[in-house]
Amino acid sequence: MKTFDFHRARDVDDALDLAARAGATYYAGGTNLLDLMKLGVAAPTTVVDVSQLGLDQITATDDGGIMIGSGVSNSAIANHDLVRTQYPVLSQAILSGATTQLRNMATAGGNLLQRTRCPYFMDAEFPACNKRRPGSGCGALQGFNREHALFGASPSCVAVHPSDMAVALSMLDAVVHVRASTGSRSISLADFFRLPGDEPDRDNTLLPGELIVGIQLPPSEYARRSWYLKVRDRHSYAFALVSVAVGLTLDDGVVISAAISLGGVAAKPWRVPDAESALVGNAAGDEAFRNAAEIALRGAAPLSQNRFKVDLGKHSVLRALHKASTR
Repeated sequence: MKTFDFHRARDVDDALDLAARAGATYYAGGTNLLDLMKLGVAAPTTVVDVSQLGLDQITATDDGGIMIGSGVSNSAIANHDLVRTQYPVLSQAILSGATTQLRNMATAGGNLLQRTRCPYFMDAEFPACNKRRPGSGCGALQGFNREHALFGASPSCVAVHPSDMAVALSMLDAVVHVRASTGSRSISLADFFRLPGDEPDRDNTLLPGELIVGIQLPPSEYARRSWYLKVRDRHSYAFALVSVAVGLTLDDGVVISAAISLGGVAAKPWRVPDAESALVGNAAGDEAFRNAAEIALRGAAPLSQNRFKVDLGKHSVLRALHKASTR
C-alpha cells in the first residue's frame, strides 16, 4: 500500500473542501476501498474520512417513505423497523451479502460505490483491464468470464456490479442525494450507475468531489409481496451469479403492478420494464411468471463461459415471483 494523507472531515463542507485535492477519495467503512488499496488497485494520495458527519440516521419522510443517511451501516439498515416492515426486500438483499462483521462496517453510500470483483480488475499485476488501466484491453472478454455480464457490456468491459443492496434499491425506485461545493442534486438510481461503453473506468454518474449524503425511498406498494433471491456458488460470503428483486401487488389474484430488477448480469442493476408490464392484468401464477421470466432474459448476450446464466436467470425470476406472490 502506498502512503497517503488522512483527514477526518469535521462536517460535509469540510469533506467537500478536502476532496477537492488531487487524488483524494472518501472513506467511510472502508470494506472495499481498503482492499483495493492493499492490492494496489487504488492508490489515493488523500483519504477523507466521512464517518463522523452525522449521516448515520434513517428517518421517515413526509410522503411516507424513508431517507437513509449515506453513513448508516448495512446492518443498521437491514435491521431497522421501517425497513423490515415497509421494504423487506431491502433487508433480505443486505442480509444475503457479505458477513456480519462486514455489514457492521459497510455503509449505504459505500455499498453503491464498491467496485467490480472481476479478477482481472482486482489483480493489479494483470496488464489488461480497461476499468483499472483505460486503453489496456479487457482480459475477461476472451478469458475467464463465467461470472460476467449478460446485458449492457461493451468490447471495453464485461464486468458486473457486485452490490446486492443496489438491486433491491433499483426495484424500489430509490433516489440518491449528493452534495458538492456548488450545491446539491438528486439522481434516480436508474441514472446513478453507468454502463461501460467506451469509458469503463467510470462506474457511476457522480462528478468529481461529489459526496453521497443519503438514499431516499418512496412509499412502497410492495411491502406485503416482495422477495430477494440470490443464486451463488456457495451460500456463505459469495457474490451473485444471478440475483433477483421482485415486488407484486395483487387484487383478487390478478397482478396490478410489478417490479423486477436483476443483479449479477450487468454493470448496474438491470431493471426489466417489459417483463413488469407483461405481468400486469394477468393472474398471478406459473404461466404469467414463466412468460415474464422469458422476457426478463430476452436480449441477453452471453459470453463464452456464462451461457448457463441465461437459464439460471429465468429460473431465478420464476422462483422469486412465486415466492413474492405467496407471502
